[in-house]
Amino acid sequence: MLSQIKETQNYVHFHGAEYKGKIVMVVSSPTVSNQTGWPIGFWAAELTHPLHVFQEAGYEVEIVSTEGGKIEMDGYSNPTDESGYAAHDVITLGYMQQDSFNEILSKTKSISEINQNEYDAIFLVGGQAPMYTFRGNEELAKLFAAFYEANKPSAAVCHSTTLLLEAKTSDGELLVKGKTWTGFANSEEDFADSAVGMKIQPYRIEDEARKLLDTTFKVADPFTSYVIQDGNLITGQQQNSGFDAAKTVVNILNKK
Repeated sequence: MLSQIKETQNYVHFHGAEYKGKIVMVVSSPTVSNQTGWPIGFWAAELTHPLHVFQEAGYEVEIVSTEGGKIEMDGYSNPTDESGYAAHDVITLGYMQQDSFNEILSKTKSISEINQNEYDAIFLVGGQAPMYTFRGNEELAKLFAAFYEANKPSAAVCHSTTLLLEAKTSDGELLVKGKTWTGFANSEEDFADSAVGMKIQPYRIEDEARKLLDTTFKVADPFTSYVIQDGNLITGQQQNSGFDAAKTVVNILNKK
């Protein structure tokens, strides 16, 4: 099922699908949580599940990171982690068996090396690290806004939506002004904090989003797939929303 990723010279299509275009997925470079002291990175399913959707639909995918170089999964999101938290994630497990996929994770380009004109859509992957590396990242905010203003699908899921708390369009307005969107919910933060017995995040996206004027932030029941499309802005509430967010991106692209 997951035997074909991307070859060095030629893109190999899933199931013989016709080549449709190219999508860039942005993940956080590894860092360390100031709250927990844990090494943190991206949430595995938020990369692999959308990646699978895009590739099966015939899209080439490039994975880049905030600083370039090697990227790391959040421990609990790794299906082989001793916690067993993500042991059910057979899609990620399938990708992890592929040398080509692991090679991609070992040497990503940085966001400074890419040109939005070469891609048809952008998809921001969440995890714990984006709360530190996406928030206040002007370079990433400009890149995301460039896709959005070019009328290209611009997606963010889970904690990657923290970028939208400050990202602005070229006219200086918040990108989410007049928009309806979602992101990791307070109820989900409560669950996570209770599960590990400490406050995990330095701030909460829902709290910060509700302080913004002229925007509507909505959430659904905890850990249900919830995606909002408002024009070319696509947001997903948490890791269980990645598949549907990716399908929304593909549906928009297929209509163009």
